[in-house]
Amino acid sequence: MGPVHAKGKEKVNGNFTQHPFGKPIVDLVYVLVNSLTMRKIVTLYSLMIILLSCKKDNDQVAHLKFKKPKVSGNLIIFQDDSTASKFTSQSIESGDLLADFSAPARIVATVIASTETPGQNLILFDNPVLTSNYTLLLQYIANIKQIENVVIKQRAIELDRLLEMQAHGSATGKDVLSAQTALAQEHVKLANEKVGLLKHETMLRLSGFSTRTLRNARAGRVWVISEIPDNQISNVKPGEQCQITFSSFSNETFKGKIEDIGSVLDNVTRLIKLRIEIVNPDRRLKAGMFGSTRFSLGAGRFLSVPLEALITIQGKPYVFVKKSDLIFECRAVSLGQQANNRMVVFNGLKENEMVVLKGTEQLKGLVFGY
Repeated sequence: MGPVHAKGKEKVNGNFTQHPFGKPIVDLVYVLVNSLTMRKIVTLYSLMIILLSCKKDNDQVAHLKFKKPKVSGNLIIFQDDSTASKFTSQSIESGDLLADFSAPARIVATVIASTETPGQNLILFDNPVLTSNYTLLLQYIANIKQIENVVIKQRAIELDRLLEMQAHGSATGKDVLSAQTALAQEHVKLANEKVGLLKHETMLRLSGFSTRTLRNARAGRVWVISEIPDNQISNVKPGEQCQITFSSFSNETFKGKIEDIGSVLDNVTRLIKLRIEIVNPDRRLKAGMFGSTRFSLGAGRFLSVPLEALITIQGKPYVFVKKSDLIFECRAVSLGQQANNRMVVFNGLKENEMVVLKGTEQLKGLVFGY
């Protein structure tokens, strides 16, 4: 039988003829073909539903197996290796780099000439506590000079006079005792004044100032305080030059000279104060201005990390240190200058510690919540 065509006709020698079985048989064949096609479609659709259901079940099982990491302060503790292994880390070592070191700076005092007392200078501090300490320091110095050079000498002369009068019978022992008591009281007062002087001198010293520096201050100068890590103390020396920029004059760079290195290291931040002098003849620089000080360190071996290891939270740099296979620590660091695609680290990391390079944003979200 030849091929079946529409309307129950058969093509013979190029012409359509009426099929011998008629239209009912042809319709039956079409129904069978169409039903077979529908069965295939239904079968394929069923298979797809089963596969998707299996995938969903697998996802639910994987979700049930996942354990949320614990966060304790700056530590992130994972519960399984499969999650912790997704964070790529790298050991850091010191290497030869050419870098400068920058530190925050603040103008803490400015020196101007007094208009009321010619020849005298005024020191304007940005901190009222420093102003009070300096004022009381000057008062104690004046009191000590008055007691030493005037009062005690007068009491001593009075005692000598009474002793001589007693020898001639013109003064009594009570008079002499009274003069001796008065002299002793002045010595006690002098000692108390010196204790007060030491107290305020110490407070100023902790802020980066010495008594001699303040008393010999020259007009047209400002003092800047910068704090640097203790491991950089050997790289700066009094008398060396440095460059300072201020947010108020962002397009200008001012030259400064390191006058003094502090005597006390902060036991929490491990920073030490540097006092820097800047010439300020036009009085544009004001106490309280913030800026940044740059110290040229030249070539040397520095600890550094790749840029991708760093995150910033509220303007402060952090890295994540891999403590073990399951424990990561978020740690604050003190940075130097950028050298190619790395940042010099002056404080916060040690040789051969492992820092996270991949996945820092996820770890950041666990610790800080964003």
